Amino acid sequence: MEHTICPKFDKAIHILGKPWVGLLIYLLLDGPKRFHTLEKQSGISARVLSVRLKELEKEDIITREVFPEVPIRVCYSLTPKGRALDGVVDAIATWADSWVVKDASE
Repeated sequence: MEHTICPKFDKAIHILGKPWVGLLIYLLLDGPKRFHTLEKQSGISARVLSVRLKELEKEDIITREVFPEVPIRVCYSLTPKGRALDGVVDAIATWADSWVVKDASE
């Protein structure tokens, strides 16, 4: 018997399974953040952070708001679609607390 994965599930795993995506969603659950703040809090390089934010914006998980100030201020926040991942993040945290063993080197 062959098992197939639902295409929507497969796409969700593809989007959410990329490096840093989970951390970015976790950080944005606290509210809007500027690029520099996300870079500092996550430790992600500016180049990779920029790519991930664009991907998440394309998927309508985050929104990018530009404020016409000098200097220009840009904030990133979760859309309703992104906020819906709050329970997913909580479930992963609960699972990790129960099952993931911390490496001795950490």
